[in-house]
Amino acid sequence: MASSEDPGAGTPRHDRHQEHTTPDFELTLPARAENVAVVRHAFGGFGDALDVPDHALADVKLAVTEACTNVVVHAYPDSEGPMAVSAGLSDGALTVVVSDEGRGILPRPDSPGLGLGLPLIATLASSLELGTNDRDETEVRMTFELDRPGGGSAA
Repeated sequence: MASSEDPGAGTPRHDRHQEHTTPDFELTLPARAENVAVVRHAFGGFGDALDVPDHALADVKLAVTEACTNVVVHAYPDSEGPMAVSAGLSDGALTVVVSDEGRGILPRPDSPGLGLGLPLIATLASSLELGTNDRDETEVRMTFELDRPGGGSAA
């Protein structure tokens, strides 16, 4: 009986920030370099609509840019595929998920980058999870605790 009352029953994730069944924001585009800027711009509008503080929105946009760039560079080495981004706000935390149907998170010996994207995301986000979702897609899940005006943040 408890499982019918708990919509998250049976899922491998138990974080309070992952309770969204319908995201507040969803966007799927081809994993091309020019679409990273499209996603970043869309998150700017999304953050403005939610009244996310500027400093927090800058961190979110940078982390999302890094995650999407990883999809473009690493997910589809010999072809093109989809890059999906979703986000949901719950209890003052924004959870952003970037997913793809590519080859997974594997090192690439000919990588054009310095390998600093995931460590940077880990620094910017309150939490970072890498893995595979229930559709066997590679998933980067980032959670950002947002400062609220008049909130209990210590200075």
